[in-house]
Amino acid sequence: MKAIVTTGNGGFDKLVYKDVPTPTVGSGEVLVQVLAAGVNNTEINTRLGWYSDSITVSTNSVADDGELAEIQKADGGWDLATPFPFIQGTDCCGKVVEVAEDANKHLLGKRILIRPCMRPDGFGSMRNIWMGSDFDGAFAQFVKVPASEVFLINSNWSDVELGSIPCSYGSAENMLFRASVSANDHVLITGASGGVGSAAVQLAKLRGARVSAIVGASKAEQAKKIGVDKVVERGTDYVSALGGESVDVVVDNVGGRDFASMLQLLRRGGRYVSSGAIGGPIVNLDLRTFYLKDLNLVGCTAWDEPVFRNLVSYIEKNQIKPLVAKTFDLRDIVKAQSEFLEKKHFGKFVLVPEH
Repeated sequence: MKAIVTTGNGGFDKLVYKDVPTPTVGSGEVLVQVLAAGVNNTEINTRLGWYSDSITVSTNSVADDGELAEIQKADGGWDLATPFPFIQGTDCCGKVVEVAEDANKHLLGKRILIRPCMRPDGFGSMRNIWMGSDFDGAFAQFVKVPASEVFLINSNWSDVELGSIPCSYGSAENMLFRASVSANDHVLITGASGGVGSAAVQLAKLRGARVSAIVGASKAEQAKKIGVDKVVERGTDYVSALGGESVDVVVDNVGGRDFASMLQLLRRGGRYVSSGAIGGPIVNLDLRTFYLKDLNLVGCTAWDEPVFRNLVSYIEKNQIKPLVAKTFDLRDIVKAQSEFLEKKHFGKFVLVPEH
């Protein structure tokens, strides 16, 4: 089969389109023909080794610094050492084409979504592994996964639309679920034009929350179209724009220099929730703000059990909308990731393998 093999930490030259063996299913596994695979920050971060403790700057800063990107980082993956060379790709809409003897035969031939965040020790443990980060993923014509991570989908959405959902919407749903967002909440979402941010807007509105969102000026109208009640231009004085202690929940996957402002915006007892830090992982935290305001800081990587089933339900009921900015052939992954880093798009990029 054809696949994009990531050979190590570094630049775009580490992404090699080549022939590799088609996976062989083992006990409890299924083989999935990849119909569409979304592009996410995490694939770029993993290639760059951004998760390493040695990195203190944004994703784009590492991408722009060729020498820094080329350093091989043993701790550059999410959790385990990144298994280079391997196939990335965290999102997958696909069709089950082979089923192990001990797996569910009814999956064969069905269109499915794969839950990329897997809890191998069960949901009583927070240990998690991710398709496309800890083992071979969907930037290929085929991928194999445990049958337990395959979810049938009954929807008239296109393969590309479905392929835009898993990682971004799953991460957003997990954050809102953990933060117990409800109709009584005023939610502030940073980076609301990105995959996770735009998903969080829709999922917060689905819960009946009032949503403010931080985006670049050129993306304000698009943000309003997906339900944002108040747009705040990126780079402005957020406390002046919204008012101190005016927000119940901050959903922040940006981090960086604006972190302190986010805590100032939170009401007493407010919740700050994050599953990323694309603007920079090192922040200025005044512990007095944290404890004197009785704030809750919630980290999110492992998805809770209801999260993916919730997403499938939202899709099948057409309660959310896919936001596909552009599609690319799988072989054009370098072009896709280059444009992704420019941050001019709204929503998701999706790769489509040849078949």
